[in-house]
Amino acid sequence: MNNKSNVCKIINWIFGVAFIVIGVLNLFLVHPVPGIFYLLLSFLYFSPANTFLKKRFGFSIPIVVRIILGLAILWGTLAVGDLAEMFGL
Repeated sequence: MNNKSNVCKIINWIFGVAFIVIGVLNLFLVHPVPGIFYLLLSFLYFSPANTFLKKRFGFSIPIVVRIILGLAILWGTLAVGDLAEMFGL
């Protein structure tokens, strides 16, 4: 169980840091609105935010949903988004 928990934490940190980087890039290079969206979204992937959701609202977002959401948003950003056009991806 501890190994699964560590893998989930690593995945959450990877997505969280990726969305922070994408958010900052969008904030300065593209438009502030998607940049702010990605920065706010990145906090869902860090453990304190998940704990806050669990305490405050009584639920937490399952890891599978966070992974699917993260992959879909990464695909949308890096495949067809404005950042992809700027960097020629």
